[in-house]
Amino acid sequence: MSRTDGSALTRPEDWRPACTAAENWGTGSPILFFFSYFETVRVGDGKAHATGYYEPEIAGVRTRQPGFDVPVYGLPPDLVRAKTGDAKPLADGRMPRGRYDADGRFTAYWDRAAIEQGALMGRGHEIAWAQDPVEVFFLQVQGSGRLKAPDGAVMRIGYAGQNGLPYTSIGKVMRDRGLIGDGPGQYPASMQGIMQYIREHPAEGKALMDENKSYVFFRELTGDGPLGALSVPVRPHASVAADPRFVPLGAPVWLDLDRREADGLWVAQDTGGAIKGANRFDTFWGAGEQAREIAGDMSAPGKALVLVPKGTLARLGVR
Repeated sequence: MSRTDGSALTRPEDWRPACTAAENWGTGSPILFFFSYFETVRVGDGKAHATGYYEPEIAGVRTRQPGFDVPVYGLPPDLVRAKTGDAKPLADGRMPRGRYDADGRFTAYWDRAAIEQGALMGRGHEIAWAQDPVEVFFLQVQGSGRLKAPDGAVMRIGYAGQNGLPYTSIGKVMRDRGLIGDGPGQYPASMQGIMQYIREHPAEGKALMDENKSYVFFRELTGDGPLGALSVPVRPHASVAADPRFVPLGAPVWLDLDRREADGLWVAQDTGGAIKGANRFDTFWGAGEQAREIAGDMSAPGKALVLVPKGTLARLGVR
């Protein structure tokens, strides 16, 4: 109720009856709750595509030490939005993110290749150090994770910001180039297959990762789970990332997919750089090896319905 719905499907006051009922529902039937306060809408043709994400755990420490030489950066203070008139606004009306150079001119921020070549090194922006650059790359794709030190200490980190440059899916790039797929000599079309290729072809793999100019910065989290776009912890088997231009954040979403483990009711609590378009979803699976396996292999077509407060369709003139 405190948010403006970017999809324009709902208004804050539309949610009041369901929110009020939820506070006092107690042990009542969940099915009856949703039946009583919601109706379904199919966005576009309703043909959905869902992937998966998880909270990775990789080797990392707070203070640099031998074997831990890959920086994990916090949000740099010189990463800012352009002042009005210094750059062309984005499609949503906001000013783009970038930096001001020594002459006071606004320019794009450092891309992945420049940052990994040391553009930010030595400025004190490091919040931790990791062991494996490939794992750090995929931690950025996931948007949050855990760093586990040799002594067992765990540091949970989450998304703090991004350098303002477009996200490129290296999985799509590899598929377009015939590197992954079901054919002879191809690597599996999954996160595991992509990582295998990168490790077995380090030079080509590094070049592939650099094609994704987007770079994610982190902050330490102290709560009980990674935070989604609503600034509340996302939950396995329940939270899904969606494009807020088409799905109201906080809305329940019903998915009927080719992967049965992802069927059912989810809640749109997150967003993602690769999650763009109507009926594009990213299901959250938690932490651990099982979550990694499911999320890394999740790519399922199907159908989607968005649950909106009763009365929404009549107000919009939709039958």
